[in-house]
Amino acid sequence: MPTAIQLSEVLIEEAKPYAQEMHRAVAEQIEYWARLGKVAEENPDLPIRMLQDMLVSMEEVKASNLSAYQFG
Repeated sequence: MPTAIQLSEVLIEEAKPYAQEMHRAVAEQIEYWARLGKVAEENPDLPIRMLQDMLVSMEEVKASNLSAYQFG
């Protein structure tokens, strides 16, 4: 259920170019940053790139965008 929160104009303006580049709404971009920050705090020993890849993988599973891996 969506909840209205107040965000600084600075954060919103900083999110706009990232949102545009990633084809996300500004709110979606800020949500992504929040999820990434949460995962980073929960896993301080993992590189940020690995955490980003894990978030992408989770979204692919949700979207059923999977195919069997062919070894060899």
